[in-house]
Amino acid sequence: MRLSPFRSAALAAALAATATAAVAAGPDLGATRQSATNWEAIIIFLAFVLLTLGITYRAARTTRSAADFYAAGGSITPGQNALAIAGDFMSAASFLGISALVFTSGFDGLIYSVGFLVGWPIVLFLIAERLRNLGKFTFADVASFRLDQTAIRILSAVGTLTVVAFYLIAQMVGAGSLIKLLFGLPYGYAVAIVGVLMIVYVAFGGMKATTSVQVIKACLLLFGATIMALAVLWHYGFNPNALMADAVKIQPKGAAILGPGGFVADPVSTVSLGLALMFGTAGLPHILMRFFTVRDARAARKSVFYATGIIGYFYVLTFIIGFGAITLLMNDPSFYTVAADGTYNKLTGLIGGGNMPALALSKAVGGSLFYGFIAAVAFATILAVVAGLTLAAASAVSHDLYANVIARGRSNERREVLISKLTAVVIGVIAIVLGYLFETVNVAFMVGLAFAVAASCNFPVLLMSLMWRGTTTRGALVGGLLGLVTAVVMVVLSKGVWVAVFKFHDAIFPYDNPAIFSMPLAFAAIYLVSKSDTSRRAQRERALFEEQFVRAETGIGAAGAHAH
Repeated sequence: MRLSPFRSAALAAALAATATAAVAAGPDLGATRQSATNWEAIIIFLAFVLLTLGITYRAARTTRSAADFYAAGGSITPGQNALAIAGDFMSAASFLGISALVFTSGFDGLIYSVGFLVGWPIVLFLIAERLRNLGKFTFADVASFRLDQTAIRILSAVGTLTVVAFYLIAQMVGAGSLIKLLFGLPYGYAVAIVGVLMIVYVAFGGMKATTSVQVIKACLLLFGATIMALAVLWHYGFNPNALMADAVKIQPKGAAILGPGGFVADPVSTVSLGLALMFGTAGLPHILMRFFTVRDARAARKSVFYATGIIGYFYVLTFIIGFGAITLLMNDPSFYTVAADGTYNKLTGLIGGGNMPALALSKAVGGSLFYGFIAAVAFATILAVVAGLTLAAASAVSHDLYANVIARGRSNERREVLISKLTAVVIGVIAIVLGYLFETVNVAFMVGLAFAVAASCNFPVLLMSLMWRGTTTRGALVGGLLGLVTAVVMVVLSKGVWVAVFKFHDAIFPYDNPAIFSMPLAFAAIYLVSKSDTSRRAQRERALFEEQFVRAETGIGAAGAHAH
């Protein structure tokens, strides 16, 4: 494959930015403490693994084509797809992280759940139907419908791999830490188990197995969270006012937990974080892949509608769980690391660390058996999300880079799927190594960076190629790369990395989230560069917009070949 100097330089810059951000990983948190083996959790987790391995074996026997491997042959129903989308989105970060934020910050902890949820109407009204009508397996199929295949697919693949890398490292470290803490396994073994299972699900079962794992995990997580929330409400006679009043008395911050303003430092940071969460959702590759697994655009629309309801319900549960943890845990020293003089820190002294209020609450309301169930579900949650991320990355390499850039359509389906499976193995091994190396590092900012990159690179390129006739390859490439590099560089220069990791005295970039700067920059660059592009190729690309528009809005020709 030969690339022009411009494309080669652009690709090199994007890969360099990815590598730079992967090195900068936040402050050292120390190793997670290994605890006594929790046999209930292990038994429930093994039952989940055996069930899903059986599903993977069955899926492998029915996966015969690239369409089966990448998109389950379009056989997933809207209800199943909604649960799978919700499963992809309801990660351990959502379950453990948001409930922990409510536990420490009260009302302010909901900024993440509100931001995540508000992103779904954007996906529903702007993306879902058009994506299904225009695409085949990945969102790069859509972005490159009328633009240059090579340039746009390279950009989309780099954006996808960057997002997946940050997400994947955070999930692997979370899984290793959780299992080390709860199951009594050494950290390295825990990370290796996640990686091996992830490889098996993706390499052998493809999208069918990954979807089934997500559906089962989503049902288990919704069931467990519902039981916990009902137990908390039952304790207060199903009176939320009594729960809030008790929380105000017990939480050290008092009535401040019912008001905004204590979690995010200033309005710019608030808006920037909100933009990343809202628009990043519409640029996450493992979420966008889900729209190709259903029969048609109507089913894609239904999937998003149902998923929005499921996710919204789940975030209401995390709010109740967070406040329940305040009222049922903070006055009970048995859940805390207690000093010699009998004192303990109600906010930060919880056994297992700051992300464990939901798990500790499960023990408080349901004993060790329910605690084991929730622990196993939390681990299964990480496992399912990691499988979805790996499939998205493998698809970007095999379908976008190999089949459409390197082989340029000369590859057959069997070889493409084989390369995807080999890529899944390689990604799994890399994830195990990185998860092991990053054990003591704070990788929470990586999830935020994943959303910021998705909002600054993937989303602008996708939206502008869909909605604006004037978008050209040159504009999309410059804008996408500018958004990607700017988002990564700004995070590296922020306090969370520049001061905490590189030990400089002051941050060069004063905000932790770059989306308010990098996303508008990407849109502006796409617009201005496209406007100034008067080449013959740009004229052809603008002329193809009518064909793209008709197919996007009506679905006519959706089962056929692309416009090229």
